[in-house]
Amino acid sequence: MAKKWIILVLFIGVILSQPLWEEDMWKRSLDKIATMFSLIEDNYYEEVDYRELAYASIKGMLPTLDPHSYFLDPTNLATLTEDYRGKYFGIGCLIQKHGELLKVISPIEGGPSYRLGILPNDVISQIDGESTKPITSYQAMQKLRGEKGTEVTIVVVREGLDEPMEFTIERAEIPLESIRYAFVLKDDIGYIYIRNFAETTGREFREKMKLLKSQGMKKLILDFRYNGGGTFLQSLELCEDLLPEGAGIVSIRGRNQYYNQVFDTDKTGRYSDVPLVIIIHEGTASAPEIVSGAVKDNDRGLLVGQDSWGKGLVQTVFRVGRDAALALTTAKYYTPSGRSIQRDYTQIEDYVSHQDVPEDSREVAYTAGGRKVLGQGGISPDYQVDFSFKPLTYYLLVHGSFFNYARHFNQKETTLSKQVVKGDALPAGFEIDDAVVQDFQVFLEGLNLGYKYTAKEFEEALPQLERELEKELHASFNGLQEGERRYRLSDPLVQKAIEVLPEAEKLVRRD
Repeated sequence: MAKKWIILVLFIGVILSQPLWEEDMWKRSLDKIATMFSLIEDNYYEEVDYRELAYASIKGMLPTLDPHSYFLDPTNLATLTEDYRGKYFGIGCLIQKHGELLKVISPIEGGPSYRLGILPNDVISQIDGESTKPITSYQAMQKLRGEKGTEVTIVVVREGLDEPMEFTIERAEIPLESIRYAFVLKDDIGYIYIRNFAETTGREFREKMKLLKSQGMKKLILDFRYNGGGTFLQSLELCEDLLPEGAGIVSIRGRNQYYNQVFDTDKTGRYSDVPLVIIIHEGTASAPEIVSGAVKDNDRGLLVGQDSWGKGLVQTVFRVGRDAALALTTAKYYTPSGRSIQRDYTQIEDYVSHQDVPEDSREVAYTAGGRKVLGQGGISPDYQVDFSFKPLTYYLLVHGSFFNYARHFNQKETTLSKQVVKGDALPAGFEIDDAVVQDFQVFLEGLNLGYKYTAKEFEEALPQLERELEKELHASFNGLQEGERRYRLSDPLVQKAIEVLPEAEKLVRRD
């Protein structure tokens, strides 16, 4: 079977390379394929895995079409299916690489890791007998996941224990929530962060909205940062909840007439009267761009942040076997104002590095209320807010320094924590002051980071360092949600969103 695959792939590749007017094209192509196949089989220095060769050939061919058509081998297909279905089978813990160490950020409550007593800050040093030092977080995740009921053995190193602990864990179903955070930020302002669009997104959104409204929420900030997309249908479902009756959502057009469709709301959304601000940036792509474009083009809410990625191509997934699939671009989508937001990808280096598209080269369209909007360069925010980490902040984040400090503080292992922590709670009214900053500096000095920062670098990064410390300390003592809530209150993009909410309120009250 694998040999048939490679013959077919080579055949297609050679056909694509032939001038259309060349005589006997088909015969010549088949002759070339036969010659190449024979050369590989007879002369390559070792046995060839024809399945892998076929996969590599397909993957090499698709980028000649566009950047978003791609082949899904068994591993990638399984991951995609998990993300879309909103669940996976594994041990149930959030992990992150801190330097060479694979650390547990948090076990998922009720999951296998949680029940076995695995704790935040535990280091997973081995997975099935192999060291985790040379692998990435993603590679570790792939090793920890597997079929339901199968087992994986991990070795855990925990501070304070002389010997590592070995756990053999049976993989179980773990919910993979699309909405990572949802809370009342302050007063009557709700905040929801959607990390991707899966089959469960619409249901999760309505559940979170019901909860927040019961807590007094009257205005909403929806955060799409680092949301790279997901299921098209769920972007429509979210728009149905947010937009009034008869509002345009999106249209799609392709060479095949089958894919040409226009999508409008058929009833008034249950949350169409909630003042709305959406946060986007360059990591916002595809499905969240559909929602953001629909909200902006209908003058339903305001957008804050940076230009989104600009992915306006629609992929349809075709199964090409029991465990492989082809995600092929079959159409382009257009926002309600008729603009395509797809950035030019003829220069792939500029596309991948997300180079800004000059405004004078972008098509012009207008929202329902007559506001000017631009196409062919992503979704542009109503209010531009730029943010980037200082080099020192970024370095400390990558090496898990804030997380590690918070865990030591929680265990009363720093000078300050021994003085102020009573029991298992932070002191009432605890704030990140000079004493905390100095305690953190002493902690850093004991780490031998390998990064010699100057006093000036530390001072320039100080506001960011204080934000990260507040987040991790409150997360360590009061849970991830509370740590994130405090972090967002000092987030420049969230602060801007709060500032413009009164203007967003006027949009829903204009009638």
